[in-house]
Amino acid sequence: MPDAPLEFPCDYPVKVMGRRSPEFRAAVLAVLAAPGGPAPELRIEERPSRDGTYVALTCTLRIESRAELDLVYRRLHATGLVLYAL
Repeated sequence: MPDAPLEFPCDYPVKVMGRRSPEFRAAVLAVLAAPGGPAPELRIEERPSRDGTYVALTCTLRIESRAELDLVYRRLHATGLVLYAL
């Protein structure tokens, strides 16, 4: 979108929510390492739900374009483990 408020490249926080499991975290990190080639340096914050069933990961990564951002969201949902991605 030409009038989008984001200017690229930028550091972009991606919040991903799913069931708490080692597989969920591993899948999210694998997707976020993939778009630009070699694994980028990620800043990750983890917040479990009150009862510990779910977890929200906020991962800040360097995004170079709107197309790359869209690809990240498509790949996250394609894992089948992501309930929400913001």
